[in-house]
Amino acid sequence: MSQAETARRASPLWTLGLFRSELLTTFRRWRTLALLGVLAAVPVLVGIAVRIETGDGSAAGGGGGEGPAFISQVTNNGLFLVFTALAATLPFFLPMAVGVVAGDAVAGEANAGTLRYLLVAPAGRSRLLLTKYATVIAFCLVATLVVAVSALAVGALLFPLGDLTTISGTRIGFAEGLARALLIALVVAASLTGVAALGLFVSTLTNSGIAAMATTVGLLITVQILDQIPQLSALHPYFFSHYWLSFADLMREPVYWEDLTKNLGLQALYAAVFGSAAWARFTAKDITA
Repeated sequence: MSQAETARRASPLWTLGLFRSELLTTFRRWRTLALLGVLAAVPVLVGIAVRIETGDGSAAGGGGGEGPAFISQVTNNGLFLVFTALAATLPFFLPMAVGVVAGDAVAGEANAGTLRYLLVAPAGRSRLLLTKYATVIAFCLVATLVVAVSALAVGALLFPLGDLTTISGTRIGFAEGLARALLIALVVAASLTGVAALGLFVSTLTNSGIAAMATTVGLLITVQILDQIPQLSALHPYFFSHYWLSFADLMREPVYWEDLTKNLGLQALYAAVFGSAAWARFTAKDITA
């Protein structure tokens, strides 16, 4: 390898250029745009449904303050539609979208015959894999923000905005409510990093993008089902989805941090384990496509 190639391979600018290229490629795909469109539509449908249900002045059902029960507060303050939409999309829609993008990250390139060319660009296997994972994490953030922004827009159009009451019964200002909504969106995005690492690992096991996406989504559904079986309660705290709805604790006063920290720690563990497994598989893989 020449000195020029070595310098280029080690250059941070080359890494940023590769990351930028991956971002553009991912977010220009019609599949990605369709996934984001579906995610943006969920708050619209929820908002319209609540508006129709409460058109006679009655309050929407729900209570308890966790997960979709935020819907009971939407008619009083449209900002609660953000929390409701995130709670509604987190169990399936958001992780499914992330699973599709992550599952296609490496396997899709192999299936299209472009993976070998990326590696001689030069990118290097470790750098390419890290860039792929960073791109999937960026999608996690964008997808979550799409849901939150869509919900905020619909909530502002259909319901009043203003000071809001937390789950604990205390009043906070609208600005603080917006700040908490942003923090909740960031926590939800971080909650998807485990699924992203799992999907990336699956993507390194096959050259079929469709097989990788289907396997990742299948594993996601399986874990969700197992997390609902009482006989497996001893295993529940180790499932990546178990603490997903803990973001509701950010709407308490004071904030309950126990389940939130467990969730973020669990996601970091999944990211480390499956990220390492993906690296071990990809760096030893015979690239033929």
